[in-house]
Amino acid sequence: MVDPTSDIGDDVSADDAPVCETCGEAVVDEPNHRVITWIEDDGVQSAHFCDDRCRQDWDGE
Repeated sequence: MVDPTSDIGDDVSADDAPVCETCGEAVVDEPNHRVITWIEDDGVQSAHFCDDRCRQDWDGE
């Protein structure tokens, strides 16, 4: 898996790319890619999304 704090560029394959938490598509070279992070159980969690729509569908915000 790619480091969630890194840029997702052309050099990342679909097999290594993070997947959208809403639709399950690999996030590869997406200019509208969104990532949110939060602290849970003393650890950092993150979620990747294809775009704002998938991000909003995930939690309504």
